[in-house]
Amino acid sequence: MKEEKKTSQKGLSKMLKRFYGVGDCGFTLMSNIESYYFSFFLTNLAQFSLPMVTLITTISSTVDAALSWIYGAILNSIKPLKWGRYRSWLVVIPWLVPFLYAFQFVKIGDGWVSAIIIIVAAIASHVAWNFAYVANVSMISVAGKTPEERSQLSSTRAAWANFSKVIFSYVGPGLAAIMAGFIGEVNQYGAAAFVLGCIMAVLYYAHFRMFDGYEQVQEVQPKDQGQKQAKEKDRTGGMDLIRALLQNPPLIALLIADLAKFMFNFVLMGVATYYFTYIAMNDGLLSAYMLVTNIFCVIGAYLSKALSNRFTTRTTTIGVMAIQAILLIVSYLFYNNVTLVIVLMSVAMFGYGITYACTPALYGDTIIYSEWKTGKNAAGWISGLQNVPLKVSIMTRGIIISACLAMGNFSADINPAETPEGLKNAISIGFMVIPAIALIVAVIALIFGFKLTKEKVEQYTAEIAARS
Repeated sequence: MKEEKKTSQKGLSKMLKRFYGVGDCGFTLMSNIESYYFSFFLTNLAQFSLPMVTLITTISSTVDAALSWIYGAILNSIKPLKWGRYRSWLVVIPWLVPFLYAFQFVKIGDGWVSAIIIIVAAIASHVAWNFAYVANVSMISVAGKTPEERSQLSSTRAAWANFSKVIFSYVGPGLAAIMAGFIGEVNQYGAAAFVLGCIMAVLYYAHFRMFDGYEQVQEVQPKDQGQKQAKEKDRTGGMDLIRALLQNPPLIALLIADLAKFMFNFVLMGVATYYFTYIAMNDGLLSAYMLVTNIFCVIGAYLSKALSNRFTTRTTTIGVMAIQAILLIVSYLFYNNVTLVIVLMSVAMFGYGITYACTPALYGDTIIYSEWKTGKNAAGWISGLQNVPLKVSIMTRGIIISACLAMGNFSADINPAETPEGLKNAISIGFMVIPAIALIVAVIALIFGFKLTKEKVEQYTAEIAARS
């Protein structure tokens, strides 16, 4: 028999307050290879036709999105592993990722064989890293017992995650260039993906160590104490998971807003290469753009806690998303003015840093609401649902980029100095207009659907404690 071992940690350690998020730094550092260069690798290095590029990105991202909901459900429903229900997954699976992820950027042969290898590698690597990603986010609600602690963890995590983009602006292009000298230009991003995947695994292990003592684990019970153990409070069945979603209107509104947040980020990253190649006609500016905008992201994430304490997390998120939408629309009106675009996008990315930090804390509020409403702790399931807008946004990114390029009659043979105005306009629509529309929808969803206040969350938390 087994019994639960009580957690020994109270409050957040100094390590968590300062360094929780280094794993997300490694994760984002690794995934930026895909965000910035996957479409470019397929069109310009592997030289697949545009229909084949659309097929590859659509199949891989659609399957990834279709599976995105299952990770939290599995973690919440299966028997916990040795080191806890969530913490265990920070160490048992990330080591597989580098070996799977690299093949997403390797062209082996021509035609369908190469395309199938890339698709399988993309799906398999994402399945592997999603378990660790969901477990990592779930630990915010496990270790953070109060709204302030959850806000602290979310803010620190966001700052580290966005700081990785600053690092990537230096490391990413340079690492790819170094690898091109060893294995050739076509497969340079595959080698870079492997190296950064290894860094991600090491830094997730650092999270595993930081969370020691914060989660209940199972210990073997002596045979003479053979009483049946009551069902774990955080172990859920299928109907529990359905109720946790359908009886949680704030969660549904937040999922819509989170989709817009991630669409803004991933579409901008995916289209940036095309913008600086065909509109700015200076692809060397991409590194400077990445550096400046990501510094603004880090600053936004760092300041998010102060803004949330001043205006509440909900109000901050709504206000910032509205401002981002306005900045994107203005950018589109002046898309040929590269300097102005960089300035406006930098401010918009400052807003992304804020919303990236705020949304995990908002998910924490919906976890409290769900437990108050249903009597079941569905932290893993709800935290795992954060994966859904993330993956859907990646899927829509590929569709949006391909559709905009097709609308502008894109061809890899086009000389950037002779880019037609129609292609410039099409790239700018993907870069600015579509994310702006998504953010407007998000603002409306949060205003009318997410009505949890700090006072209500504190009330629900106290009532849950009283039940226990």
